[in-house]
Amino acid sequence: MTGPGRSARVRPHVRSPVFHDAIIESILGNARRSTLPYQQAHRGEDFGTAFWFNDLVDKQGETQTVRQYLVTAGAMTRYDIAEVRLRPELSASAMSADAIAMVKFEQEWTPLGDSGVAVMRTGGLHALARRKRWEWATDEITDGLAARAEDVAAVGAEPVPAYVLGHDVGPDRTDRPQAVVVGNVVRGADDGRLWWNDTVPVGCVGAPAFVGVPLGEQRFKLVCLGVVLPAVGSRHPVATFDGIRSAVRKLPDPSSSTTSDTPAASPRRWWRRAR
Repeated sequence: MTGPGRSARVRPHVRSPVFHDAIIESILGNARRSTLPYQQAHRGEDFGTAFWFNDLVDKQGETQTVRQYLVTAGAMTRYDIAEVRLRPELSASAMSADAIAMVKFEQEWTPLGDSGVAVMRTGGLHALARRKRWEWATDEITDGLAARAEDVAAVGAEPVPAYVLGHDVGPDRTDRPQAVVVGNVVRGADDGRLWWNDTVPVGCVGAPAFVGVPLGEQRFKLVCLGVVLPAVGSRHPVATFDGIRSAVRKLPDPSSSTTSDTPAASPRRWWRRAR
């Protein structure tokens, strides 16, 4: 993995799956700028990763209409003030700060039923950037990357190599380096859920999990399976995108939606600069 801004720390792994290096390169090429590390403000104990998701609502010719959300594990949002860490690659121009503080944090997330996932519409993020005279330059988990029912069903009782793209916690607790965490997912024999079978670093709960689906002839398809949730016992469940997509589309229709060209503004100003 080489090239400006195209690297992330890769957590050690035991066994390299087929296409291992190509899958990591594809994750970074498609989703490196999709993740945002956040944490409880005032040096709290809660650290998580959220990511951008574009739900494709309609497509007419070259025009796509999407509703854009941040997605994370709902359990990691239950406090009042959060600090969201920024990095220069997320804007084409200079940002006004390297972090922002978000007040009434828990109130801004909508839980998706009992899935363990929560989402937030991104109008406030775009409004913040406009006020500060910069513009987000992000990757998103798109409709084409997000797993469908057949992708999820293909994971069975045998472990499948998988990857989490999240933000670990550095020694000073403000440094949040991006890491590709290598492990595997497996379907539980008793509950039918998907489980991440390896260690998840502090700060990577809420992050997206990926697999490379072999297509034959030395080809594969990159799929974002879903969201890594807090551990239950020694393992982390993965909330899958087939359920997330269905739940998001049942949410009330917002007064305005984002499109591929014009993000909607938010009338609420709950973003302020972190100190």
